[in-house]
Amino acid sequence: MKNFTYYTPTKVIFGKDAENQVGSTVSAAGYRKVMVHFGGGSVKRSGLLGIVTASLAEAGISYVEFGGVEPNPKISLVREGIALAKREAIDMIVAVGGGSVIDSAKSICLGLAHGLDPWDMIENGTVPTKRFPLAVVLTISAAGSEMSNSHVISNPEKHLKRPLNSDMLRPDFSFQNPDYTMSVNPYQTACGIVDTMMHTMERYYTPDTDNDLTDRISEGILVAVKNAGKVTMENPQDYEARATLMWASSVSHNGLTACGKAPTFPAHKIEHDVSGLHDEVSHGAGLAVIFPAWARYVYKHDVRKFAQGAERIWGVEMDYDHPERTAEQGIVAMREYFKSLGMPVTMKELGIDPSEYQTLADMTTSGNTKPLPSYVALGSEEIVEIFKLASE
Repeated sequence: MKNFTYYTPTKVIFGKDAENQVGSTVSAAGYRKVMVHFGGGSVKRSGLLGIVTASLAEAGISYVEFGGVEPNPKISLVREGIALAKREAIDMIVAVGGGSVIDSAKSICLGLAHGLDPWDMIENGTVPTKRFPLAVVLTISAAGSEMSNSHVISNPEKHLKRPLNSDMLRPDFSFQNPDYTMSVNPYQTACGIVDTMMHTMERYYTPDTDNDLTDRISEGILVAVKNAGKVTMENPQDYEARATLMWASSVSHNGLTACGKAPTFPAHKIEHDVSGLHDEVSHGAGLAVIFPAWARYVYKHDVRKFAQGAERIWGVEMDYDHPERTAEQGIVAMREYFKSLGMPVTMKELGIDPSEYQTLADMTTSGNTKPLPSYVALGSEEIVEIFKLASE
């Protein structure tokens, strides 16, 4: 087991009526004026935005509202938010929404804390050294941004979607009421199930050995999500299944399943450019296509782990004489599960033409100058081969 530091400072307030505690919690922490950041009309229609702002007002906290976040959050809106926050002299951001809203809020926090443009920080590899207070009220189980140290921002002018990770980005508070995920449509619910599983799988499938405890934690999360996902798709109003998915979203991406490991997230990095170039592609849908193809490309470099996952996660009977068969069956079972959720499993279903494969691969590898670390280095040629496997 590798050395590791595990840091999760986010205080989670989980369960029914969690949103009613926003005002009292923020007030007790000493904040007096916040910016409430959100997306479109869904948080208004559900009544959640009104509940949050009423809770703030009751606690004596003034606020300004700032909406408009779209899927694959844009740097242009982030810049508007930074300017607004400065004008209003706010001392905390309260993000009400899912991963896109939270990532947008995190980017605003970066700009406020450092006095720099967040996109410049990403491009220049600037290491964050300061933080700006952030609370989140979660509405969808997916990105895990509600407890993670990561965020991803899109720059449509450059057709790029890029991450920046730092413990400076971990929220102070995360309010999670599974009731508010029940209105999420089936497609986005499925995208969230895949995204949650991928955050665990990208940490599970690494060359690291002798880490049975972390592996078992990952397997438990994945089995629970697989089962709860099936229940949720059949009965969207099942509170316990929704609660499982919401909590799994957080623990899948808060660093727990990486303890003692060195994950590199190759499938995520490949997908970021797919949805960066095609803004209409949801991150979870892109991962449902890319990850099984990546697994098919690399599994022979770690047959033991892929066979182990097939048996423990997907229920494939182990063939001890031919473990590679078990590994292959596990990848098939994973892909079929994604398909059963209504997810795309081919590049064609994403609307990606083979003529774009080389462009996408070059984007991911900076013109084949920066191959992705994985079981084997993934340059442009290797990524194109993964895209071809994702076309079958």
